[in-house]
Amino acid sequence: MPRLRLAKDGDRSVAPLDDISKAIIEQLQRDGRMPYATIGRAVGLSEAAVRHRVQRLIDAGVMQVVAVTNPLQVGFPRAAMIGITVEGDLEAVASQVEALPEVDYLVICAGGFDLMAEVVAEDDDHLLEILNRRIRPIPGVRRTETFVYLQLRKQIYTWGTR
Repeated sequence: MPRLRLAKDGDRSVAPLDDISKAIIEQLQRDGRMPYATIGRAVGLSEAAVRHRVQRLIDAGVMQVVAVTNPLQVGFPRAAMIGITVEGDLEAVASQVEALPEVDYLVICAGGFDLMAEVVAEDDDHLLEILNRRIRPIPGVRRTETFVYLQLRKQIYTWGTR
């Protein structure tokens, strides 16, 4: 398996994954609770070898094995995507937004917004607090636009590897 290393700036960089590591990832994308022995039979490795590779992939930041929930059904009935336009240091603003506990997804992007942040909130008042008291006061935030989720129709993680 290629060496996985942590870059000095904190970002993880990974040499290209081999076919076996990709197959392990694809198995876990189908079922994150799949036993290592079952994965091993599917990819041609022992249970111990799969366990070792999975741990290396996790340690390198290539993947996480987590329980994915529908936030609307676990106490966060208000979810939204917030487009953020930034003036000045984009990465400084992104660092502050990513530190907010209600932000579960954040990307730096090109187009109409500099950042897209998905947030989960307990209700509309909580969403208003996130916007008005925590995101908009961040130095460099020029404008926000909020897209409130009305219904979660699709959420998948089985897109495989390349």
